[in-house]
Amino acid sequence: MDAALGGPAADGGPLKPSLTGPAEVYAALRLGLGDYVRKNGFTDVVLGLSGGIDSALVATIAADALGPERVHGVIMPGRYSSEGSRADAFSLATALGIDVRELPIEPAFQAYLETLGPIFAGRAADVTEENLQARVRGTLLMALSNKFGWLVLATGNKSELSVGYSTLYGDMAGGFAPIKDVFKTDVYALARWRNSQGEAIPDATLTKPPSAELRPDQTDQDSLPPYDVLDAILRAYVEEDRAIADLADAGHDPDTVARVVRMVDAAEYKRRQGAPGIRVTPKAFGKDRRMPITNRYRG
Repeated sequence: MDAALGGPAADGGPLKPSLTGPAEVYAALRLGLGDYVRKNGFTDVVLGLSGGIDSALVATIAADALGPERVHGVIMPGRYSSEGSRADAFSLATALGIDVRELPIEPAFQAYLETLGPIFAGRAADVTEENLQARVRGTLLMALSNKFGWLVLATGNKSELSVGYSTLYGDMAGGFAPIKDVFKTDVYALARWRNSQGEAIPDATLTKPPSAELRPDQTDQDSLPPYDVLDAILRAYVEEDRAIADLADAGHDPDTVARVVRMVDAAEYKRRQGAPGIRVTPKAFGKDRRMPITNRYRG
């Protein structure tokens, strides 16, 4: 493995320079994932490939940490998945040399809708139907895990987990979450750095607006502030323990700050049920920041 990806110096050779920035974080993620998998008795990992940046980065880290022959990607298109995202997922798998298979979720999703139809009659479709798609995908990944003994990797990042932009028993399903302590803006920085060492992640994945693709024309910014704004607020509130008033005084929009803080506080119950992951920031959820799930701080 190239030393730039965190490989050891040759025995007896000079010490390698200390890593910094994305190179250091990537090396930590690669080491942490590899250690967790091997030391807990697993050989292979499996993850969903959506064509998005998070799953692309996790797949790339896994291939570097374990070898591509130990990584299994599953493309699970649904009725709202774009052909571009599907193509990006296949392109990533080809570049990494990992095993890839496709399991369309539409038949299972339709079966759920038909089963629930009599109970949901008269009610408009909402986030319930969006979450059902994520849960179908989580079920398929866990079935492969049970059958073949593969460890499921959850692909959620710290920005999403901070504000609860994730689905319990859906995209949060898994035994290990490699980038759960990596903010979304840092996900992009890590992906670009890794591509500079040898291109793997498709350019389209890096440039298209992030989307869960659970409803027509959906983007993350339909529900969240732009990630550069969101991550700046999250770093201050989560990692620096800054007060809401301090964030407003620092120039952040007060309404946006209040909204983000509400989402962070309300999502604590979700984070408690998430998979463990690798700590790469000064304050990680579940290790350094443990808040009561039930409280009346703002009651």
